[in-house]
Amino acid sequence: MNWTRPADLRAQLQKQWDRGALLAATVSGESQFPLRLALRGPSSAELTYNFEAARRWIAELAEMPHCRLEMREFRHRVFGANAVPVAAWIDTLDDAARLLGKRQEFSRFAALLASTRERQPLLVPWLAKRPLRALELHDQWARLLDLVGWLQAHPRPGIYLRQVDLAGIHSKFVEANRAVLTEWLDLTLPSDAIDPTCSGVGKFAGRYGFLDKPLRVRFRILDDAKAILPGMNAGTDVTLDAQSFARLNPTLTRIFITENEINFLAFPPFPDSMVIFGSGYGFSMLADVAWLQDCRMHYWGDIDTHGFAILDQLRHLFGHVDSFLMDRATLMAFHEQWSMEDTQLVRDLARLRPDEQALYDDLRGNRLGGQVRLEQERIAFGSVEAAMRSLSDPSELSAAHSTARA
Repeated sequence: MNWTRPADLRAQLQKQWDRGALLAATVSGESQFPLRLALRGPSSAELTYNFEAARRWIAELAEMPHCRLEMREFRHRVFGANAVPVAAWIDTLDDAARLLGKRQEFSRFAALLASTRERQPLLVPWLAKRPLRALELHDQWARLLDLVGWLQAHPRPGIYLRQVDLAGIHSKFVEANRAVLTEWLDLTLPSDAIDPTCSGVGKFAGRYGFLDKPLRVRFRILDDAKAILPGMNAGTDVTLDAQSFARLNPTLTRIFITENEINFLAFPPFPDSMVIFGSGYGFSMLADVAWLQDCRMHYWGDIDTHGFAILDQLRHLFGHVDSFLMDRATLMAFHEQWSMEDTQLVRDLARLRPDEQALYDDLRGNRLGGQVRLEQERIAFGSVEAAMRSLSDPSELSAAHSTARA
């Protein structure tokens, strides 16, 4: 018999809680109570022929605390006049809290609401929209409000987060709460205190005027004759902040980018060239380096779906980048060195060239085997050197690869 049980009534109320509706109503002041819950009971025929079961069902509902039953009179041919529930009501917010076992949560939310109305009334609509998220932030609430108030008093402060002089506010605290702080600060700060060009949690500092840890570029000049510092040679490992790197403007004709540190350190000398240590996804440290546009650029990554995705991303900044040792011939030559890619990409990549696209399609379609991957460090260095020698004439690159493997 599909009759509503006490657990079903609790479940209906729980859905209201899970949607945040019960807490949101306390913000707006629009009471939902008394709140009617749907109740399915026995039909007239069931009351007649299953009266004992119906009586037990009525008694079960009657014992449910914090819930009022609306009754309808009926007459049984044997047992005479009786009443059956036709609706269930939760009369007050306190009844709902007690029935759900959420009295502490309601009390905490009321305290958060009172504090927010007093200190940051512009955030009250956010509380109505995200009440359950507010409860999750209960322990950090006061510090979050402190930071909002501090930024209102010190818009675009131009300091590092660790320099904010507030108890409990440090860079790790902000990092852990960047998503909610972004929502809050966008609601509470004047428009001229927000840089709309900086979006996403990764650009939190720039959006609100904090100093960010400088991006760094690690590189080696591969030609002793092009040293940029006294005593530098082709083996010197140099790291500069991105702005200083952008101002270098060395007289180089060729740039290599490699993802493996040992490959970076062992990269052989080459005329008029530099090798940059990549960092996987993300090339923001190179975004403002205008002189790279005048260099031949070569990206060397793993031959797998992510390697091609990183190449595709780099071409968003530098459309003239060539792939290096990321071709089908290299992949097949080192078949014995294949491993498996943990998680493959399957999305389309718009900036691959036809031969790269064909290989990427075979990899993401597993046509060469299951989740095939050739890590760049597994390629014999003789092949690397041969490929570099061939770069004096790019048309000889494929022949050089074949010679090195032979």
